Amino acid sequence: MKLYFGNTITTITTLMLIAILGFIGYSVFNRNNIQYWGRRSLILLIFGLIVCCLAATRDGLDKTIQHTIDGSCEPGIFELISVPTIIGCVGALMIIIAAIATLFAKSQHIREIWFYLMSIGTVLKILTMEIARILL
Repeated sequence: MKLYFGNTITTITTLMLIAILGFIGYSVFNRNNIQYWGRRSLILLIFGLIVCCLAATRDGLDKTIQHTIDGSCEPGIFELISVPTIIGCVGALMIIIAAIATLFAKSQHIREIWFYLMSIGTVLKILTMEIARILL
């Protein structure tokens, strides 16, 4: 439990991860009633960015980068070049590409598809980081 509710940052991050997964799940299961997929994509993008920043803080990514540059502090829980950080970057790239493509999509059906791709990138990042945290 300390891994997910050990301090304020981990608790907030855990609750926001649950909320973003709930938002994605709700959107997928109620897709027939959703009219504006662009708005959903924007919410996912902004909320996902906030959660990503909190998770990076929680995992000490800033310390890992500083340690790599000058060695003046102890690194965070992941190395800079590791499977979790690489997959996290790939997921982030998927999200950014889908967000940009959503801006240029003409139909709601195409925006819906891009929302699903953003969701896949988000879930990929969450699963990778959380499984890696548990294994460490």
